Amino acid sequence: MTATTQADRYISFSGIDCDGNAKIVLERVVALVALPEYANCFWDRFLIRLAEADKVGARKADELCLACSNTYYIEELFEAAGDEMGLAALRRLEDECC
Repeated sequence: MTATTQADRYISFSGIDCDGNAKIVLERVVALVALPEYANCFWDRFLIRLAEADKVGARKADELCLACSNTYYIEELFEAAGDEMGLAALRRLEDECC
């Protein structure tokens, strides 16, 4: 019988898809801030930084760093929108990767 081991970021990030987790969260952010009721100057700037995240030479932060460094704002957005799936994805990102 083999025991299954749960991925633990404090031991190794092996088996944890941090980039995938960040992408899920960021896709939900982009969808929400496209709605007028959630759009504001902060999210406008966030989207600019997100677009820069793909440009290796020009970027200041990749998608994972951008998501992890803005978890409080993202959580506030998801709560305001009642986005339970977004909140769950954000918790997973925080627990496993940030």
